[in-house]
Amino acid sequence: MTPIDERQHLRLLGLAGFASMASMRICDPMLVVLGQEFAVSTGEASAVVSVFAVVYGVLQLFYGPLGERFGKLRVVSLAVSACAVFSAITAFSVNLPMLVLMRGFMGAAAAGIIPLSLAWVGDQVPYERRQETLAKMMSATVLGMMSGLWFGGFAADTVGWRGAFVLLSALFGLAAVLLLRRLRRQAQSLATEAPGLWAAFRLTGQLLGMPRVRWVMGVTATEGALVFGAMAFIPTHLHQQFGLSVVAAGSVMMLYGVGGLLYSQLARRWLAWLGERGLVRTGVSLVVSGLLLLAWGAGVWLGMLACLLMGLGFYMLHNTLQVQATQMAPAARGTAVTLFACSLFFGQSTGVLLMAQSVDIGWLPYAFTLAAVGVSGLGVVIYRLVGRH
Repeated sequence: MTPIDERQHLRLLGLAGFASMASMRICDPMLVVLGQEFAVSTGEASAVVSVFAVVYGVLQLFYGPLGERFGKLRVVSLAVSACAVFSAITAFSVNLPMLVLMRGFMGAAAAGIIPLSLAWVGDQVPYERRQETLAKMMSATVLGMMSGLWFGGFAADTVGWRGAFVLLSALFGLAAVLLLRRLRRQAQSLATEAPGLWAAFRLTGQLLGMPRVRWVMGVTATEGALVFGAMAFIPTHLHQQFGLSVVAAGSVMMLYGVGGLLYSQLARRWLAWLGERGLVRTGVSLVVSGLLLLAWGAGVWLGMLACLLMGLGFYMLHNTLQVQATQMAPAARGTAVTLFACSLFFGQSTGVLLMAQSVDIGWLPYAFTLAAVGVSGLGVVIYRLVGRH
């Protein structure tokens, strides 16, 4: 593949990843509004976040083999098309159970986008350029997260939450058209060496038998539970603790994404300065500091600083794990990376469910503190294991 082709593919995959991450985070600042509209507590409304994560994680077990068999870009294109359809239907949800169901379908479709895109990068980009390339692709997903957080709050306060899903549908539709046109131009036939579908599914079991795969999945699931579980309720905390409006809380959460962008744009320098283990140590320190500031800070400015520190720290840590995931089974990279994503979002769904128990009784500061302690312990484990591998 020529450098021009590689850049074009990365741009299209970045657009798809942007839409996918926006759809994942768009409900976080809506929880209070959804609870009011459907006459349920904020904790009950958080099902729209957790169901997306659960289904997203489960479907990774299927997308990996499908990507190995039918081609990663082809599966990504079809997944983006399905997201456009389900997002449009979500906008017409008449009650909370229907909204939760449609969020589950959206999670099922979105599950085939970012992990297979990362696996495609692992196939096409040499290891020495991979962390920088993954960081650049991360810029698109971080921008998607920021846009989802802000627009979710903005739409809830102005045009209504349904309008957010209409816009998402249009964005997914644009990405689908561009990806399918690109595939049609290439007119790629199915690779003759691609494994049969049953063989591709059997490969999942074989990978789970590898110690390196298990440790990457284990630490990634824990990371998802501690960081993403807390993140889902940061807008709610900002709204309840500091009296910010829904749109203002979503806007403050965008600083989390700014921290991620700061890392992704300077990834090469961060790596040169700190090395992989240094990124882990620094990232963990920043996430812990952010969680504690968020839990016990007395002003909005401290909340803003906390979001910035958490974003920078999380992406330092997570990008290091992404690189480990692309290299833990090079012969079956699509399946390996989707297992990585599966563990991340199983962890996230667990974290959201646990955090939801604390939000309705006003214990979020204590939950954030426990998450900070957990991230500290996780950092010690990852630091040691990255050094060994």
